Amino acid sequence: MSVMEYICVFSGSSAGAREAYVQAAGALGREIVARGFGLVYGGASVGLMGVVADAVLDAGGCAIGVIPQALFSREVAHAGLSELRVVNSMHERKAQMADLASAFVALPGGMGTLEETFEVLTWAQLGIHRKPCGLLNVAGYYDPLVAFLEHALAERFIRAEHRALLLVERSAATLLDTFRAYHADAGEALLDRHQT
Repeated sequence: MSVMEYICVFSGSSAGAREAYVQAAGALGREIVARGFGLVYGGASVGLMGVVADAVLDAGGCAIGVIPQALFSREVAHAGLSELRVVNSMHERKAQMADLASAFVALPGGMGTLEETFEVLTWAQLGIHRKPCGLLNVAGYYDPLVAFLEHALAERFIRAEHRALLLVERSAATLLDTFRAYHADAGEALLDRHQT
């Protein structure tokens, strides 16, 4: 590849309650590097965010962090990244990460992780981008969310083609393999991102 492609990872600034989450974050970082990708993420050194970044760096990969000035100290910005971009707002953070990314992965996380994931998923639904979006469903963490999406589909609040935009796998290797095979429909974009 002449220009590096980046996987954007959304994840918690906490490590969570299970060692499986930490192990999965490390495995994802190593798989990203092994496949020739770089990492773009929220820029923190703590929680699963720090674990995935450290795994990428330890494997000799490129890790770009994007963090708002207001969270620079609170989230303990990672000092060892290939590049750290300090921006003015959460909106600017998400926009830069989305622009850099070729695909999006959500590790286990809280409200911020869910909000970021559903924003890029909504952008895919609206045709703003055609990049794959996936959940790394570690130890069944996202099972209740997947069940809810199936419920919303059954209740006709989500269309089948839009539900299919969110890929769900239990291992980093399988999810990244699924990304390689992903082809979004070339439908009409309903909005551009600046209209959201």
